[in-house]
Amino acid sequence: MRRTRADERGGGSIGALAVLLLLGTVAVVGVLGNRKHVEEVDLSTLASSSTHTTVATAPLDPQPFAGTDGLVVHPRAETALYSAPDAEPFAKIGPTQFGPTWLPVVEQADGWLRVLLPSKPNRSTGWVRDEDLERASSSYVIRVHTGSRTIELFQQGKSLGRWKAGVGAKKTPTPPGRTFLLGSIIDTKRSASPVVLPLGAHSPTLDTFGGGPGTVAIHGWPRPDVFGAAVSAGCVRVPKTALGRLQQVPLGTLVLIDSK
Repeated sequence: MRRTRADERGGGSIGALAVLLLLGTVAVVGVLGNRKHVEEVDLSTLASSSTHTTVATAPLDPQPFAGTDGLVVHPRAETALYSAPDAEPFAKIGPTQFGPTWLPVVEQADGWLRVLLPSKPNRSTGWVRDEDLERASSSYVIRVHTGSRTIELFQQGKSLGRWKAGVGAKKTPTPPGRTFLLGSIIDTKRSASPVVLPLGAHSPTLDTFGGGPGTVAIHGWPRPDVFGAAVSAGCVRVPKTALGRLQQVPLGTLVLIDSK
C-alpha cells in the first residue's frame, strides 16, 4: 500500500512520541538512580564537621572576603557534605552545634548549595543538596577589622554601630576571612563574660584554649583597657553595649574579618 503524506506525518509524530517517551524514561531512571545514590550514602562512615573536628579534605572558600545575599540553611538531620555537586561525599554536618546549626550559603548551583563549615581548617566549605533544609535569611553582617581593632554591625547595609574591640595578639591572631555566627551561649560560671558568641573559625596558632578546641568567639570583657588593643588569644573582646546588640543577631549570620 502506498503511504500518503498524512500517513508520513502520523508516522513522524509517533516516532517523535516514542523518542520523547524514551527520553522521559531515561530522565526518570536518572532521577531515581540519583535518589537511590543519595539514600545509599552511609553517613556512619563519614567524619562529622563541627567546631571540635578537623576535616582536611574539605574544599576551601574560594572568595574568603566576599559578601553573601544573606541566605542561611539549617539541616533537619545529619546531612552529607560533598566537595562539589554530584561528587562523592567527604563528611557530614549535624543539626546542632551550640544550638541549631545555621550555615551561610556562599554559592548555589542547580539543586545544590555551598555552605561555610564550623570545622578546621578555617574557611572550610562543603556542598549540600537543596533538600531537607530549612531556609532563612539574615539581614545582618558583622565586620571585624583587626588593623583598626574595631567591630561593626550592619543591617541591610546600614550601620547599627561601631565599637573598639580587643583582637588577637601578634602570636595568636584573629583569623582573617569570612566566617559566621555559630552559636550563642550564656554561661554564668564565666566571670570574664557570661555571654559568648562562638564563630565558625579557630585560632591559627593554638590547638586549644579555655578547655575548648580553639574556637574563636566574640565575647565581653570586664576591663575596658583591652578594647582597641591586640591582646587576646584570637577571640574578639567587645564592650557590653556592643555585645548586647550582637546577641540579637541570628545564628548563621556572616562575619567578615579583615586587616583594615
